[in-house]
Amino acid sequence: MSTSSIERPPSTTRSLDQLVHAVLGWIAWTAGLLAGPVARLALAIPFLKSGLTKWSGWFHVSPVADYLFSSMFQLHIFGHLYPFPMPDVLAHIDAIAEILFPVLLIAGLATRFSALSVLVMIGVIQLTDPSGWANFHLPWAGLALAIMALGPGKLSLDFAIERWLKRSKDRITVR
Repeated sequence: MSTSSIERPPSTTRSLDQLVHAVLGWIAWTAGLLAGPVARLALAIPFLKSGLTKWSGWFHVSPVADYLFSSMFQLHIFGHLYPFPMPDVLAHIDAIAEILFPVLLIAGLATRFSALSVLVMIGVIQLTDPSGWANFHLPWAGLALAIMALGPGKLSLDFAIERWLKRSKDRITVR
């Protein structure tokens, strides 16, 4: 039996190649559409859940949050522990930031700025609890950096606003 009888005819190979190419293209398109919102949700949810525990009413930071910042949380810098400066103010700032920036991330509004803000929070958390770097802080930082680098994706308010502004600019230019 010759080797040429075992080989597939060229037309079958081409259509199989086209099918594989089409399937891979669909997978890439779907992943590209979903990657932004999934990354934003994955980063936002832990911070939003934490932020919700810091409130005991409308604009009232919980006593637990005040206690954590004034007594429990300390900065680990160069092998020494330092208390947080102005712990009551920082508790309020943290409680607001842990609600505001995750909500903006979920909506995809001011996304890169929100991801940067969460990255700063991750840095402070790392200084407060250095033991969590491998399980929590590093993956969170990776998500924040990816969002900052790649943007919010097409399923975001940022993308919709950008398209609207471009259309408005094109309309003005055409007139």
